[in-house]
Amino acid sequence: MDAIIENLPTFLGGFWTTLQLLLLSGAGALVLGTLIAAMRISPVSALRGFATVYTEILRNIPLTLVLFFCAFLLPYLGVGLPYFAFAVIGLTAYTSPFIAEAIRSGINGVALGQAEAARAVGLTFGQTLRLIILPQGIRMVIPPLLNVIIALTKNTSVAGAFFVVELIATSRQIINVRGDSTIAILLAVAVFYLIITVPLGQVAARLERKVAVFR
Repeated sequence: MDAIIENLPTFLGGFWTTLQLLLLSGAGALVLGTLIAAMRISPVSALRGFATVYTEILRNIPLTLVLFFCAFLLPYLGVGLPYFAFAVIGLTAYTSPFIAEAIRSGINGVALGQAEAARAVGLTFGQTLRLIILPQGIRMVIPPLLNVIIALTKNTSVAGAFFVVELIATSRQIINVRGDSTIAILLAVAVFYLIITVPLGQVAARLERKVAVFR
């Protein structure tokens, strides 16, 4: 316990970095995932093809490989950014196809007749998607989206292997100094993650019940 109290500012610094990774990557993945979902149902075959390839590639390769590409290959190609920014880019790219598939499932759950009615009154594909389909589709998939964000929270730990000092990297630094308190330090890290994931899980469960009643 002494090791935790003595290193509490260090823990809080790592926790803040984890929160930043979560918030920035989550926001970026939500925007990018929504765009990819729209492309997956686009009437333009080239956009559908690109979105399909993007989704299948990123969903089927390990996050470690994505972050390795961002941390080492992008600088080799001349992209000069801090490692934190590379981690945000990698986490955003990796999470976005999962969000896209969740949103696409919600879009597919909207009655086809609504899109046909929108086209009948002269709305374009973009207007139909923005005004009618997406608002209903996203409302139905909020619980799955929150589950993706919970997974993202845990995935931020991988960034610690790529020069980003988040919770896991912080715990390694403290363990190197206080190896006699390894179990207590790891338990403290688990508690910090639970501070994020447990409330998100409760919100997801509550929203899922509301959506079930709505249906």
